[in-house]
Amino acid sequence: MIATVTEPAEVGYRIRALREAMDLSLRDLADRSGVSAPMLSQVERGETSPTLAVAAKIAAGLELSLSQLLRLDEGDGVTVVRAARRLLGGHAKGHRYEVLTPPMPGQRAEVSEHTLSPGAATGGPGDPPIHEAGSRETAIVLAGTLQLVCDGVAHDLETGDAVTFDADLPHHFENPGKREAQFMSVVAAGLRRS
Repeated sequence: MIATVTEPAEVGYRIRALREAMDLSLRDLADRSGVSAPMLSQVERGETSPTLAVAAKIAAGLELSLSQLLRLDEGDGVTVVRAARRLLGGHAKGHRYEVLTPPMPGQRAEVSEHTLSPGAATGGPGDPPIHEAGSRETAIVLAGTLQLVCDGVAHDLETGDAVTFDADLPHHFENPGKREAQFMSVVAAGLRRS
């Protein structure tokens, strides 16, 4: 007897949503997983329930574990990160940041809050490296003024402004103002396709 996933419609919907979030076609996922495009289509439409072996291949094609794909490792689907339990990132000269998202496997985005002293910049010793290929970043200025320098081009930003850019390009933020600047950053890992 071959073990299968029990709720095909729910699993199929999840696979389709994850595939589309990664900007993958059925053919792309078939190539990545070794599961045929027609079989993937049937699974996504809930017409068939994949065996656990097929589900494991699909999960690997989506860069997830089988448990993550089937949500076996989740409680009620909600994770709260309390203010006092935030992961403190690097504390480079004049730049402090905290990661607001939980350290969960398969996480495709990270949200962080940054504070820059007057004259300070990100990208110094103790700061995280440039993001993986295909990543996009969106930053929202919460207070003060910032300058984003991305691939050698400067962009001036004020409170309330938001900017989205390819985060795998050389970049950093500077605070040209006379008071502290704060911004939120959301990095979506590896989603951009050239």
